[in-house]
Amino acid sequence: MEMLDLFQLLSANSYPGRGIVLGRSADNKKAVIAYFIMGRSENSRNRVFEATEDGIRTRAFDESKMTDPSLIIYHPVRVVDGTTIVTNGDQTDTIADAYRKGEGFVRALRTREFEPDCPNYTPRISGAVRADGSYRLSILKSANGNPACCQRFFFEYDAPIVGQAHFISTYQGDGSPLPSFEGEPRTVALDAPDAAALASRLWESLNEENKVSLFVSYLDLETGKADSVIVNKHQ
Repeated sequence: MEMLDLFQLLSANSYPGRGIVLGRSADNKKAVIAYFIMGRSENSRNRVFEATEDGIRTRAFDESKMTDPSLIIYHPVRVVDGTTIVTNGDQTDTIADAYRKGEGFVRALRTREFEPDCPNYTPRISGAVRADGSYRLSILKSANGNPACCQRFFFEYDAPIVGQAHFISTYQGDGSPLPSFEGEPRTVALDAPDAAALASRLWESLNEENKVSLFVSYLDLETGKADSVIVNKHQ
């Protein structure tokens, strides 16, 4: 598959929604994780990321303006026994609970489906990065907007390629209803030397009006130490 420029992809798309990037650093020493959220409504935009003991969570920036937390307040990132889980919803907890019981990524996500936000039926996108840097991605989506059928797709990368990542998002772009992501995760080049550099370029590439929060982490494959950055539009 053609290697694409992640920053050009994002700059050309005013509303990819929520996105996950997983890959291997150009020096072959780090596993790379990035997750961003965007929003069109006041409720969606009224959020920030904050660090937790085992990852990050979303929370309301202004509690007085929060109208419905059901699909926007969750833990996007959790680490369980050396595996980093990243998702766009509370399926993070579904996967984490499965890992604690000795069950797997696929089995966990077979119990979930797309979000019940008619007419968009927002896909659930999920990723998991093991301690050795290998990773998985998944998308659970409706059948072309028909909620009668949930389509579940899984992608596994057991030998990440140096300087390369895979990107998946909830939407193809803006619209009404919002069109779900289509096809395989996009193969993108990854040359940023550290988390701060990647975070800076990603943040600049996201639509200024719609971007909300960004998380980037570089995991040292030898020591397991994480170099992580959080960027919030509401600081």
